[in-house]
Amino acid sequence: MSSSTPLPVTAGTLPKPRLSLAQIFFMSFGFLGIQFGFALQNGNTSRILRSFGADVEQLPMFWIVAPLVGMIVQPLIGHYSDRTWNRLGRRKPYFLAGALLSSAALIFLPNSGAISSIVPALWIGAGMVMIMDASFNVAMEPFRALVADNLPDSQRTSGFAVQTFLIGIGAVAGSELPSILAKNGFSQEAGITGVADNIRYSFYIGAAVFITAILITVFKSKEYPPEEYAKYHGRNEAAEKAGISEIFKDFKLMPKTMKQLGLVQFFSWFALFSMWVFTTDAVATHVYGLSGDYAKSVAYNEAGNHVSSAFGTYNLVAALYALCLPLVAKLLGRKGTHAFSLIAGGVGLISIYFIKDPAMLTYSMVGVGLAWASILAMPYVILSGSIPAGKLGIYMGIFNFFITLPQIVNGICGGWIVKHLYGGQPIYAIVFAGFLMLCAAVSVLFVYDEGAVKIKQGRE
Repeated sequence: MSSSTPLPVTAGTLPKPRLSLAQIFFMSFGFLGIQFGFALQNGNTSRILRSFGADVEQLPMFWIVAPLVGMIVQPLIGHYSDRTWNRLGRRKPYFLAGALLSSAALIFLPNSGAISSIVPALWIGAGMVMIMDASFNVAMEPFRALVADNLPDSQRTSGFAVQTFLIGIGAVAGSELPSILAKNGFSQEAGITGVADNIRYSFYIGAAVFITAILITVFKSKEYPPEEYAKYHGRNEAAEKAGISEIFKDFKLMPKTMKQLGLVQFFSWFALFSMWVFTTDAVATHVYGLSGDYAKSVAYNEAGNHVSSAFGTYNLVAALYALCLPLVAKLLGRKGTHAFSLIAGGVGLISIYFIKDPAMLTYSMVGVGLAWASILAMPYVILSGSIPAGKLGIYMGIFNFFITLPQIVNGICGGWIVKHLYGGQPIYAIVFAGFLMLCAAVSVLFVYDEGAVKIKQGRE
């Protein structure tokens, strides 16, 4: 075949077999560990960096490096995972490597202050956040592709729902762990490392849970070898032989559905970034009434524990709601389900402004939990039905752009906005995040769901 002759693209000849609930469960179990670590990061990184000397308006800039690295890493991981096959499989080598790196970062982050005589603890901590988030993404996105690899379109809502349920269980445990350890005698005073014992030991436990959960998926799930994979997905020889420059071509040729979901994701993840970065200080100042140099006070740590527990609430709600997503999707449709869930999240975030009792934060997080479950599942369900053969990994990686880009934009301008437009009051960043969730809810109604069309036509 000459170099000018187009390489063939063949369609899959067989429908993918349906998997049992147990198979779906073990295939997704590693996500429990990923989210355990992710919850520890989201709930505690800001207060760790604050304890190392960061000002509240500086926090977005320290968080920005992580999504920036993820934007670069994810398409590369997707590109190469589409072309990988060894004894571990296609996707497994990548989330196993990500687990090892993530576990190391979880151990080192709360100990950054121990070597502050060499490099300022704040910069070491920021570097660990970067490595941690990049490693989480290396581990996470191949899981998305794995579900799309193995499940027929008619089971994908259920598959991503199980995945989201496990995410919720891991996140609840990770979010509650610092408070549990504090209640069981672990000190909340900043020690020689600058980080309280209840936080440090939570991160150690998180590292162990992370790697254990990933290993369960590695040993208890299967991937289709290349020849069998081609029977179900078809074969795109051009994609298989393409070099890394193909990423840029794929980006230009991304499906219509992905482009439309990009706007939904932008609004959603800009809002989530604000919530993760600013909620602790918003609650500390707006609900607890703290002011001045409060970052190393016990009261601030108590506010942080309360926020971490509240984040556990939204993850618990997400875990339970995830099991209902297939039923809700049958009633409202995929897009209607996502829109409803995002509206609940927007209302939940806006309601924080009206809270005076920290205990009420739990009720605000119920709406956020509905949105979080849907954000982790429904965009991928909608997207997976529109991706061409041989491109699942790369397009899942490119789709990560629409997760990292809004975080980068927020990281650049979010701190400036809090300082100069909100008068140093982070509560208004939370209110604006709620408004953006509502914008995402409207945007998703205009997305073309190709997979839903295929199901109606009986092609899946």
